[in-house]
Amino acid sequence: MAATALPPLPPQFKSIQHHLRTAQELDKREPVVAYYCRLYAMQTGMKIDSKTPECRKFLSKLMDQLEAMKKQFGDNEAITQEIVGSAHVENYALKMFLYADNEDRAGQFHKNMIKSFYTASLLIDVLTVFGELSEENVQHRKYARWKAAYIHNCLKNGETPQPGPIGMEGETFDLEREEAGSSSHQSGTNQPTSSSSTYEANNTPTSNFTGIHVPPGAHAPANTPAEVPHNTGVTTNTIQPSPQTIPLVDPSLYSAQSAGEVRLTPEDFARAQKYCKYAGSALQYEDVSTAVQNLQKALKLLITGKE
Repeated sequence: MAATALPPLPPQFKSIQHHLRTAQELDKREPVVAYYCRLYAMQTGMKIDSKTPECRKFLSKLMDQLEAMKKQFGDNEAITQEIVGSAHVENYALKMFLYADNEDRAGQFHKNMIKSFYTASLLIDVLTVFGELSEENVQHRKYARWKAAYIHNCLKNGETPQPGPIGMEGETFDLEREEAGSSSHQSGTNQPTSSSSTYEANNTPTSNFTGIHVPPGAHAPANTPAEVPHNTGVTTNTIQPSPQTIPLVDPSLYSAQSAGEVRLTPEDFARAQKYCKYAGSALQYEDVSTAVQNLQKALKLLITGKE
C-alpha cells in the first residue's frame, strides 16, 4: 500500500475522488488495479488543473504514491507492461460488472450489488489510461452507472426493481448529490474513505437501453464484489461456483495452414500477445471459457494472419 498521505482533495478534483477511494479499497486485495486507479486520477488531475498551488501539491503527493507502488511492485508484469496491465484491469472490471449483473438478473437487490455496478463503471474509466475505450466497454460503463442509480432509487422509494436490461428511465449519475452529507477524507490520513456511497439519478434521458452484450464467463468468484459497509445491515448470499461451459475447439484450427507466406505485422504480434495476456488474466479468475477463446484467437491469428 502506498505510504505517502495525500493532502485534502482540492475541489477541482472532485471528479476523481471516487477513483482514489476505489484505489484505497483495493490496495490490499488488488494492488495492480489500485495502482492504475491512482494513475488515472493523476492523469485526469493534470488535465483539470496542474497550476494552482493546492492542485500541484496534491498531484505531487499522488505522484509519490505512484512511484512508491511502482517500486514495490516493480517485478509485476501488470505494472511494467501496459498490455498486461490493461488486460488485468479490464478483467477485474468485467468480473465486478458480471457479479452485479448476475445478482440483478436473479432478483437479488442489495447495496453490495449496487456498489459493484458503480465500481465497475469507475474501473472502465481507468481503462482510458491505456487508450480509447472499445464500444463494448463504453456500453458496459453506461449501463453499470444507470443500473446503480436505478436500483438505488427503487430501493430508496420502496419499489421493486425490474431485473435485467430494460428501457432506461434514469441514467445520469449525480456525483454532487452522491457526496452530499458524506465525508471525503479520514482525519489524519486525508485519504478517501471507504464509507458507503449513495447512488442518485436526477435526470430523465430521452434514450432507451434495451439490451447489453455480456461476454462469456459470466460467473465471478465469491470474493469479487466490493465490501458492504459494516453499518448497512445488509445480508448477502454466498455465491457458489457455477459450472462452466467450455467452448469447443475451433475445428478449423486442426487443419489450419498458412496461406502462402503469411507476413505478420507488428500490430498482428501485438494483438496475438494481447489475446494471450487476456487468457492469462482470465485464468487468474478460473474463467476457463474466456481463456480458451482468447488462446484460440491468438493461435488463429498466428497461423493464418487473420482474426
